[in-house]
Amino acid sequence: MYETINLTTAQALVKFLNNQYISVDGVESKFVEGIFNIFGHGNVVGLGAALETHGEDLKIIQGKNEQGMAHAAIAYSKEKLRQKIYAVTSSIGPGAANMVTAAGTALANNIPVLFLPGETFSTRQPDPVLQQVEHEHSTSITTNDAFKTVSRYWDRIDRPEKLMSALIRAFEVLSNPATAGPVTLSFPQDVQGEAYDFPKAFFEKRVHYIDRLKPSERSLEEAAAVIQKSKRPVIIVGGGAKYSKAREELIELSEKSNIPLVETQAGKSTVEWDLKNQVGGLGVTGNAAANYLAKEADVIIGVGTRYTDFTTSSKSAFNSTAKFVNINVSRFQTYKMDAVQVVGDAKVSLALLTEQLDGYEAAYGEEIADLKANWEKERERLANITFSTEDFTPEIDDDFGQERLNQYSEALNTELPQTNALIAINETIDPDSQIIGSAGSLPGDLQRVWNAKVPNTYNLEYGYSTMGFEISGALGVKLAHPDKEVYSMVGDGSFLMLHSELVTALQYGQKINILLFDNSGFGCINNLQLEQGGASIGTEFTTPEGDILNIDYAKVAEGYGANVWRVNTVEELKRALEEAKESSKSTFIDIKVLPKTMTAGYDAWWRVGVSEVSSKESIQNAAKEMKVNIDKARPY
Repeated sequence: MYETINLTTAQALVKFLNNQYISVDGVESKFVEGIFNIFGHGNVVGLGAALETHGEDLKIIQGKNEQGMAHAAIAYSKEKLRQKIYAVTSSIGPGAANMVTAAGTALANNIPVLFLPGETFSTRQPDPVLQQVEHEHSTSITTNDAFKTVSRYWDRIDRPEKLMSALIRAFEVLSNPATAGPVTLSFPQDVQGEAYDFPKAFFEKRVHYIDRLKPSERSLEEAAAVIQKSKRPVIIVGGGAKYSKAREELIELSEKSNIPLVETQAGKSTVEWDLKNQVGGLGVTGNAAANYLAKEADVIIGVGTRYTDFTTSSKSAFNSTAKFVNINVSRFQTYKMDAVQVVGDAKVSLALLTEQLDGYEAAYGEEIADLKANWEKERERLANITFSTEDFTPEIDDDFGQERLNQYSEALNTELPQTNALIAINETIDPDSQIIGSAGSLPGDLQRVWNAKVPNTYNLEYGYSTMGFEISGALGVKLAHPDKEVYSMVGDGSFLMLHSELVTALQYGQKINILLFDNSGFGCINNLQLEQGGASIGTEFTTPEGDILNIDYAKVAEGYGANVWRVNTVEELKRALEEAKESSKSTFIDIKVLPKTMTAGYDAWWRVGVSEVSSKESIQNAAKEMKVNIDKARPY
């Protein structure tokens, strides 16, 4: 017979979480750092009470918005290279539903987070309870069923004894590099407080070993044979390369074989910019050098990448005859682009592949260095644009118009281009600072012009591109790097959607720096409308009379208790950054920038659903162009 201990189900959960460890390369550490919470009637008297009595080894952080606190947990796990996690708990109904978006964010980015939404009564006796949804065709459906499509593993703990098998399965998923993603354990409020005699052995220290998967000899030989026949191979550095800590192996292979490195948003800063063959961002938000190399490549070596449409320019970024070699712990991902499949850990696989390629050298000569130097000249131009409304020309944006730009300049009292501001920030803040972003035009500009001078200092959530992630995520990054300055790059549209975790950062003394780029609108999508032949509809922040809104966002942050600055020039921005660095609490810099001053695409195409029927000639032309580009793209 097992020796048992009588606990509530919630107490058993907390006791289990306290004793989970992870071992990577022989280094053992605690896996569950803590739990974010917003308590309500679906979790406060069950899980809340359990945390009070049994949560002494967990950091317990009160969130302000369920989606926001879950985004903080995602950014924390991402910064910890998926080797530490936070759990998140909410009440039932709207509290739980608020976390569904965050679960989708975690799933799209393959980030482990444990979701613990409160649930209605498993007995159904008091139904329908406050905040419960009802379906005529099934009484078993609750709000938490919405998590099924955005969870790597989902379960409902409607009996205390179910907790044990569910947790073992959950932590296999959370700790497995090939399946890492969100886990949702729906937790009925009556079961949380229900007692059960749990086996004591279930709560003993459990270590989850992350063994580096070695690829098969056959796959390595096949990959090496393809690469050895190539003259112009290119390595795509994806997020999987970062999580595998494959920096040294990427550098060794690149330098020995003279193969350029291009990067995805998730892979950016795995290898710092200053290294010889590091060429920068690829695809729709990529730079001219990387996109040229990809188009001319005869072999693409994808390391830990999912090949999203922004990376592949909707599958048009590569030569139609190019071959692919994919290195990934996920067999599913290796099959993409009809590639040679190397199923294995990136760090191990690259080291073994480098041995196989001993003596091989690509035929680039000094071309990589020349392309990189040319891009540096373009970046220098972008850093020093003299943009006056008096000098406005159609080359900036023919569809926006000088009169409209004059209105923005007058309303926002600025002539500051966004690229000038971003590059000035890059050159002013400490090189080891952590930056984070997610949505709008900023990710494109950042992937192109941000030079990461220190490895693993760039955290962009671009798998889901979730508006509102930026400030919540900054809190998570700060929790992961308490000794570093953390900068949230956020547009005014994203700020309006979700900024409540700034209060949490202030409450817990976790200093974050919010850099708000205000162009009074959803500028990125406005660009998309105009580029595809449409008019500006519903994307500018204006009054019914058409006047441009000038919102004093700094007042919002100041009201919360942050130190704030308002800037309209590069000089003011640099001064504010230097002063913010000295602040002991969270800061907010309201940067007014002109619309239409972000970077444009560099020989890249993004497929969007252009109307094939329209009375507007401009939209008809956009639809024709779309069909031409579809014909050029790879079909699978």
